[in-house]
Amino acid sequence: MWEHDAPLSNDIWVLDNGNLLFTKGNGVLEVTRNNDTIFQYTSQSHVFACQRLTNGNTFVGECESGRLLEVDSNGKIVKDLSILPLGTTNGKKSFIRNARKLENGHYLVAHYGGKRVVEYDENGNIYWEVPVSGGAHSVIRLPNGNTLVAVTDMDKNPRIVEFNSDKNIVWEFSNKDIEGAPLKFLSGMQYIPGMGIVFTNWTGHVKEKVPYIYWVDWNKNIIDTFGPCADIESVSSVFIPLKNEKVYH
Repeated sequence: MWEHDAPLSNDIWVLDNGNLLFTKGNGVLEVTRNNDTIFQYTSQSHVFACQRLTNGNTFVGECESGRLLEVDSNGKIVKDLSILPLGTTNGKKSFIRNARKLENGHYLVAHYGGKRVVEYDENGNIYWEVPVSGGAHSVIRLPNGNTLVAVTDMDKNPRIVEFNSDKNIVWEFSNKDIEGAPLKFLSGMQYIPGMGIVFTNWTGHVKEKVPYIYWVDWNKNIIDTFGPCADIESVSSVFIPLKNEKVYH
């Protein structure tokens, strides 16, 4: 059993060294299992996205400031890219949720309030984008080049949607595929090669007793669920450590 305070946390990773990397409202922490702090970044903005990069730096997505940052192990910002619209100085709390740096050097960003997912190039120019009517929370670029999006509750249709490069929906999982309409607000997710996806069903807006986490295969079979339980109010992100597998989270 391990735990650590992390108010408003929306992103978590178990690193190869066993440490935990996660967002904590206005920043990012890396801690050991003994809760020793290894890395820390503090922001004036809400931070909903973090990612340890292959070069050892940490990617941070700042929400209100609209900054995509890369921070070295000493906490020094080594890349600072603003994606705020021209003339805007504050994207407000709905601007960015999850975001990822891709292998091609681009950035994949879920614009929750803007109801779209955008791939920006290394200079902040829009390379690819797709509308997401229900509000995008989390994004994954799959090995086949498609983009997986966790959709929230803005249009009362929470779902996981897979778009191809032509912006067509090629796969979707929603309350149409499950009895009782238990999906409320889909937030964090992880792609597990050969076994489907794990995603969180955040209940902060509705406070209903429904499962917090689902594991679903590509045939839309529910492999497993977690929750609800009395000592956990809701869950916003999930990470399952995988051995000898590339992680898409």
